[in-house]
Amino acid sequence: MSEDTMFALTRPAYVGHAHLVVEDLPKVSAFYQKIIGLSVIEKSANGEVLGVSGKPLLTLTAGQNARRAPSGAAGLFHTAFLLPSREDLALWLKHAANNNVPLQGASDHLVSEALYLADPEGNGIEVYRDRAPQEWSYQPDGTVAMSTLRLDLQALYDSAPKATFATAAEGTAIGHIHLQVGDIPQADAFYQDVLGLKIMARYPGASFFGAGAYHHHVAANIWNSRGAQARSDSMTGLSGYTLRFNEKASLDSALAALDRLEIATERQSDGVALKDPWGIGLKLSA
Repeated sequence: MSEDTMFALTRPAYVGHAHLVVEDLPKVSAFYQKIIGLSVIEKSANGEVLGVSGKPLLTLTAGQNARRAPSGAAGLFHTAFLLPSREDLALWLKHAANNNVPLQGASDHLVSEALYLADPEGNGIEVYRDRAPQEWSYQPDGTVAMSTLRLDLQALYDSAPKATFATAAEGTAIGHIHLQVGDIPQADAFYQDVLGLKIMARYPGASFFGAGAYHHHVAANIWNSRGAQARSDSMTGLSGYTLRFNEKASLDSALAALDRLEIATERQSDGVALKDPWGIGLKLSA
């Protein structure tokens, strides 16, 4: 695995883990195992932790009295699984085709190539690979050139190795998480001014936030959710995610901003828990 592949994870901060509340745990878990290639690492009475090579990436919890979140609710737009190489992406595409998995989209974003789908309960998923950062184009202000161009699926499929997909490639990680929020200026204020992520790109109705010149670790849009209020605890979908810090100074700066703005936090053994302006759980950890 190259340093380029790991670029997203070597930045001052990166997304480590996501937590979904679901209605049908066995069905959703089976999907992430069979289709995404995750493995069960841990089981409890009402949930499972899935990951790759023993590294936890996704927690699924069967919510008691959970109700399906409406499409316009704040929460998850997609969880983005970053694969180590284009070869891995091509092999996954062949696997998806062989299992008749319907794709919702396929895009060349200049910095990456991405495939889009949803799990059985409608939680969005992106499966992607990054181009080498040396191939990205940065603007004078530090933002990165991104676009949404057609991805040639046939060419990608034809490039797949002869191997059979069994499990997600070692090194697969959550490269970023894309959120539905109620207001973009409010998202900018929270993710940039409080958590210290930099706005790396803007689309109409969306901002992309990254650490250490990565194209984005967190994105927020209002395409379906303009004006959305805080999530209720009984909703299915994204309960929360973890933002891990490789640099103590970046973590300390975020914690100082939370204290200064009197944003409620809870110190836990593995980090500091809080909720964003839309009730999405967030854990900051070293």
